[in-house]
Amino acid sequence: HPSRMIAVWDGGMSFHGGFLGVTIAIIWFCRKNKIAILRFADRVAVTVPIGLFLGRLANFINGELWGRPAAAWFPFPMIYPQSGSLVPRYPSELIEASLEGVLLFIIMVFASRSLKVRNNVGMLTGLFILGYGVARTTGEFFREPDWFLGFLPFGFTMGQALSIPMIFVGGGLLFWVSKKKGAADIAKTDSLI
Repeated sequence: HPSRMIAVWDGGMSFHGGFLGVTIAIIWFCRKNKIAILRFADRVAVTVPIGLFLGRLANFINGELWGRPAAAWFPFPMIYPQSGSLVPRYPSELIEASLEGVLLFIIMVFASRSLKVRNNVGMLTGLFILGYGVARTTGEFFREPDWFLGFLPFGFTMGQALSIPMIFVGGGLLFWVSKKKGAADIAKTDSLI
C-alpha cells in the first residue's frame, strides 16, 4: 500500500527511512548552497549518535521495541507488561542506546580528533555508516522482531536486513576514501556527488 508510506501519524519512525531522508536533504542543501557534500556530511555524522541515544531512551521510556526473552545468565532482565507476558526480556532499547549512541559516539569523537581522518573527506561519514550498521545488526540479536514481520529468512530481522547493506556502503566509502591520492582530489570529486 504505497499510499500508507506518508501516514507518519499511524506507526513509528524507522531509522533507515530517516537516514535516506536526511541523506536526500543533505545533498539538496549542499547543492543549493554550493557546499561539498561529503565535507558537510562528515560534520553531521559525528553528532548523529547523540540523537540515536536519545531516541532509544525514548523507546525504553515508552516501553516499546522490547527485547527477546533473556537468557538465564543475563543479569538485568526486564519485564514488559506491554508484551502480553511476564517473561523476563533483554532491555534491547538500552543495549541499542549503548551501542548506537554511546559506543558509536565515542568512536566518532576519537576519530574526528585525528587530523588524518578529518583530512580524508568522507572518512567520518563512512565510519558512521559502517559503525551504525554493525551496532544495529548486533543490537537486533537482543530485540524482538516487529510483530507484523517476524523473522525473515535465515533468522534475520528487518533491522538487520536493512543494516547489513549499510556495513557494505560504509566500508565501501572508507575504502574509496582511503584509495584517493589526497584531500584535493576528494574535494574535486566530492563537489560532483
